[in-house]
Amino acid sequence: MESASVAAGHATAHDEHHGPPAANVSSRVEAQLLGMLLFIISEVMLFGAFFTAYFFIRVVADSGWFPIDGKDLPKLVAGINTMVLVSSSFTMHWALEGARRGNKRAMQVGLLSTLALGATFLCVQINEYVHIGFAPHDNAQGSIFYGLTGLHGAHVFVGLTLLTFATTRAFRGHFTPKEHRGVEVPGIYWHFVDVMWIIVYSTVYLL
Repeated sequence: MESASVAAGHATAHDEHHGPPAANVSSRVEAQLLGMLLFIISEVMLFGAFFTAYFFIRVVADSGWFPIDGKDLPKLVAGINTMVLVSSSFTMHWALEGARRGNKRAMQVGLLSTLALGATFLCVQINEYVHIGFAPHDNAQGSIFYGLTGLHGAHVFVGLTLLTFATTRAFRGHFTPKEHRGVEVPGIYWHFVDVMWIIVYSTVYLL
């Protein structure tokens, strides 16, 4: 009789659980945040490959870096554009702090400002390509210039896409002081994009 009761108890406990067992969480970092950090590490490696090619050309090219054939890089325009992008990191931080404190207005304005600054940066960069006076196939220096700045521009576009989703959700009231991962994760990516541009600008335009 006792064994039958034990068997029935085991059967009941087994019936209460459906599906696979819960995943073993070995890290204290949340899955979304950990995924973004790992993605950024892979992106650093990607940029590292391009920078390796850049420094190789700087060392072995007979014609040196710019100016080449009377064409130089627009350092002043790129410097102003750098300040535009760096400013967007502050507005992104403002948006995240607004989300954390439950200040929806600050979050919304911060996200919109970040979107506007990021779009401005991208438009200026495209205009730079139009008027710069050389093409990627003209020489190795042009190839790596377009490769590095174009790679970064693609990341800015991805960041703007993520921010567009975050902004839409912010105006729909999806975020709270306890649940604002949808602002924080794109913000981490955006700060990475900003830092990477400072490195690109310092090495490609100023070095």
